[in-house]
Amino acid sequence: MKETVPEIGTVGLLRFAWRQLTSMRTALVLLMMLGVAAIPGSLIPQRTQNPVAVSDVFINSPTKALWYERFSLFDVYASPWFSAIYILLFVSLIGCVLPRAFEHYKASRALPPVTPKNLSRMEFHSEWKGDGDELEIARQWFKKNRFRVRELDGSISAEKGFTRETGNLFFHLALVLILIGVSLGSLFGMRGDAIVNVGERFINTPTTYDSLSFGKLFNEKTLPPFSIEVDKFVGKYDPVTNAPLDYTMWVTVKSGPDATPEKKVVKVNSPLTFGSTRVYLQANGYSPIVTVRDAVGNVGYQGPVPFLPQDSNLSSTGVIKVPDVTPQLGFVGSFFPTIGRANGGGGVSVFPEALDPRLFLAAWTGDLGLDNGRPQSVYRINTDVMKQIGLKSLSPGETYTFAEGSITFETYVPWVNLQVVRDPGKSYALVGGIVAILGLLASLFTRRRRIWVSVSKKKVEVAGLAKNAAPGLELEIAQLAKALGRAE
Repeated sequence: MKETVPEIGTVGLLRFAWRQLTSMRTALVLLMMLGVAAIPGSLIPQRTQNPVAVSDVFINSPTKALWYERFSLFDVYASPWFSAIYILLFVSLIGCVLPRAFEHYKASRALPPVTPKNLSRMEFHSEWKGDGDELEIARQWFKKNRFRVRELDGSISAEKGFTRETGNLFFHLALVLILIGVSLGSLFGMRGDAIVNVGERFINTPTTYDSLSFGKLFNEKTLPPFSIEVDKFVGKYDPVTNAPLDYTMWVTVKSGPDATPEKKVVKVNSPLTFGSTRVYLQANGYSPIVTVRDAVGNVGYQGPVPFLPQDSNLSSTGVIKVPDVTPQLGFVGSFFPTIGRANGGGGVSVFPEALDPRLFLAAWTGDLGLDNGRPQSVYRINTDVMKQIGLKSLSPGETYTFAEGSITFETYVPWVNLQVVRDPGKSYALVGGIVAILGLLASLFTRRRRIWVSVSKKKVEVAGLAKNAAPGLELEIAQLAKALGRAE
């Protein structure tokens, strides 16, 4: 006779799916998938971090860029598939850990199991003739060693090591807390960077940032209205190793339009704080101040140009674009705070402090490509359609003159990079990380075990059981037996 299998039904199917999702195996698989899914975000330029590089991919490899765009690979961490893995992991961990936590709470408040009738089947069983007072001695020994005990019919059942499971649960609950912190930061946080020359002012508005990224639910109107004027910056370096010793920035701060200006000092590990927003001193460099004139002497550009450091001695590179002269001019430059000579004869900086500054320039003329509507980095020039007109090394105050005009290296000023961060989930992630480490240590170094002592007709029996095959039970039972008066 053929048997019929009853249909599982919608409710049963949902229950089965929930059990599969909330299993520890699924949580581990999702955690691995989240790590793998984050790899493209490190290999492929992200639109929120480097829009110029994304634009270059569209120009150089349009077909590949379209496929990247189709799968949201330019916005990995905001993509639907990454969010789906993240949310499923979040739900899986909660559904897996919370029931275990309730069960563990009930088990931790319950009494130890009763003493088995046949202790000889347990681990490290031993028996001997006693004096009859062994139960009182065992009771004191268990109390001294912080065992939970249960007495019944001339026997004591003792248990210890619940911290192992407690630590395991706290570790997994801490992962949930870390996920909450990360999600709060990605939804309601913001992060921006701005290079500010000494003597200039930074105002906390979106247009003053060099790079800026908002969380999905962040409102631009909630940016705190503050301004920072960089009065002075000093970097101290070891004269022997060239290693930085200290960075100090003096600023004038206004926390609002009508606020009174305040003088403050900022160091690398001592940021400015405006409510939940912090401003960090992240990096520094130099900005050569130049004046560019056209062939008839009209000023086409004048001011500082930030150059980006390329090594620990602050050898820096940068570009100067002058679109307001005819023909357009561009300069690709290298700035060396303390000039030296490399083995190949080129320039190199031998010390980070500006003791003997020098500016090396390559002058170009032609179309700078600023009118084609494509985003362009302020630190690069596309010289493919331009003509090089000369090379020159300048000290402060010197001028390089050529047929199309001239450029004067007036002087230089230090610049600092201010990183403005608002991360409301940071404290949750920090607490979660600390709790996860403590829970993992408790789980790894705590031994779960049970020990029984039975006294009947002056016969003493001692045995135990180690959970998870934890070592050390034999020694502990030997110490108990010795305390109970067993002869060696």
